[in-house]
Amino acid sequence: MNLYTHNKFLLRAAIYGMIAGLVLTLFLKVIQFMTGYKVYTLLLNIDYIPILNEFKFPEVVEVIFHLIVSVVLSIVLILIIRQLPTISAITIIALCVFVSFIIGGLYYPTTILSERTPPISSLPSFFYWMLGHVLYGSILGILFSSRRWSR
Repeated sequence: MNLYTHNKFLLRAAIYGMIAGLVLTLFLKVIQFMTGYKVYTLLLNIDYIPILNEFKFPEVVEVIFHLIVSVVLSIVLILIIRQLPTISAITIIALCVFVSFIIGGLYYPTTILSERTPPISSLPSFFYWMLGHVLYGSILGILFSSRRWSR
């Protein structure tokens, strides 16, 4: 793969990560608005990160932090997918959903590190959080599987 093709490849993966990340952001924002469960607050929460937790960032900056994580994840996922033998679209989607589900499940307990996020025992919050991550993985997987990613 030449440098131009490689840069296009990374840019496409980054754009797909931003799309999926924005959908997750909007989904959780709507859920929080409609239900009061603080899942959007959890998504943007950085109370547990030293140094960063000393600052109060505007919402748009917190969304950008989330999108950076989403872009990095999407690039890592597509690099993994490209190394696998030929796989079907459904397998790509399933892999993205699985990874997103695992990440969502591992991240949710950080809610105990903040007073602003849902209680760890909130089953509705956990449900919406995991549903959002399944949605994220589905969108990323569909976007990835809609295009041939040559090695």
